[in-house]
Amino acid sequence: MTLQQFEYIAALDEYRHYVTAAEHCFVSQPNLTMQVKKLEEEIGVRIFDRNKKPLQPTDIGKEVINRARHILRESKQLKEFVNHEKESMEGEFTIGIIPTLAPYLLPYFLPVFMKENPKVHLKVQELQTDQIISQLENGIIDIGLLVTPLMETSIREIPVFYEPFLLYLPENHHFFKEKLLLAEDLDPSEVLIMDEGHCFREQALSICKSSKQGSSIGFDYQSGSIEALKNLVQNGVGYTLVPELSVIKELESVYVRRFTNPEPVREVSIVVHSSYIKESVLERLKSSIQEIIPDRFLEKQSIVELDRK
Repeated sequence: MTLQQFEYIAALDEYRHYVTAAEHCFVSQPNLTMQVKKLEEEIGVRIFDRNKKPLQPTDIGKEVINRARHILRESKQLKEFVNHEKESMEGEFTIGIIPTLAPYLLPYFLPVFMKENPKVHLKVQELQTDQIISQLENGIIDIGLLVTPLMETSIREIPVFYEPFLLYLPENHHFFKEKLLLAEDLDPSEVLIMDEGHCFREQALSICKSSKQGSSIGFDYQSGSIEALKNLVQNGVGYTLVPELSVIKELESVYVRRFTNPEPVREVSIVVHSSYIKESVLERLKSSIQEIIPDRFLEKQSIVELDRK
């Protein structure tokens, strides 16, 4: 049985005429007649007494029609509720954001977003990618901000921007006189990287074409902080890869170098469970972020994406 069949028997009860009911339902009379007959066969009772003029519901048919009308009302209210939820910009939402993005993005877009959406309350947590995926699937958080693609069937990805990687190097390095660098010229043994578990680690190693087996700088150091890596570089220890937002205020710094085009980038996306319906929140979140980032971050065509491993 279907909602459409319920609409047909409700219309027949109201108009007591097949042609008029079919016109009201915007279907042909034969189609309406066939669907009503199929419903009667499925439930095993006659809903209408076709021997009476005008058409009359049977005693049990009256109860079936009343219940059908109740289901149609509930269905309409459910649709109205879902539509309201999709468009509503109020309520509390929990967001998980990766640590290599949080300190460089949140201070800029959050104040604007909260000012423009005063009925929204955001609870923000720094989480690693695997934690965000797990908590989205378990309903613990509502939204994630991380690097994609994830290749998770239960997760919907909404790309927001494409952030270039830059090289952060010390003043005494032989690359220091270069204005632009080739990714293939990097020496993996000199690169300082993030801890295991950070997606940024895999992206950095992908750029260097390395599995990072050993170091030529006298020690191995894996950090959970981009700022810690930058401080080491400033003191002459190796070099590191940084996302552009982390050096947005020091792009003219002596430590920062760009790569030749096409630049290596990371795709930053809003992610939600595939069942999530608050489209208005997602759209506002995306537009708020895109308003505060450099326009060049929106240009996917001119840069190369790195797959998350």
